[in-house]
Amino acid sequence: MKYSEAKEKYIQAWGTLGSSWGVNRTMAQIHALLMVSAAPLSAEEVMEELKISRGNANMNLRALMDWGLAEKVLVSGERKEFFKADKDIMNISVQVAKERKRRELDPILKLLNEISDVEGETNDAKEFKKVTKELLKFANQTNSVLELYIKSNQNWFFKILGKLR
Repeated sequence: MKYSEAKEKYIQAWGTLGSSWGVNRTMAQIHALLMVSAAPLSAEEVMEELKISRGNANMNLRALMDWGLAEKVLVSGERKEFFKADKDIMNISVQVAKERKRRELDPILKLLNEISDVEGETNDAKEFKKVTKELLKFANQTNSVLELYIKSNQNWFFKILGKLR
């Protein structure tokens, strides 16, 4: 398979995978392109490579920076903005886990904690308490696992395990 064909397939596949993380396909495709690029890319280069509009490129590059998956870099002698992505898969997975936790799990934990002390002794109120208590227990367990995973990247032992093939 030729490089250009393999690169295109990879970018398309990463774009599809991105929807599993809660990001749009174009954002994930830009991330894939930045990951496999040897040098930082300008927004114009991203636009040309992926055949997307300037607005789409700029919006998704900003979103990638918000997620901590890309960063702006200075290129000597250039006035354009250039972007690069971290290429360490462990770092990427931890960053995605952090963002998903912040955007999805933290709000539901807050809500479940707020409603956990509902008043009432009707059958419906008792069922509500039972179900929300179980949901809160599950959400707290999930939060603990995610926290452990996020912190694992700072632990030398987990870094070594992550490098084993």
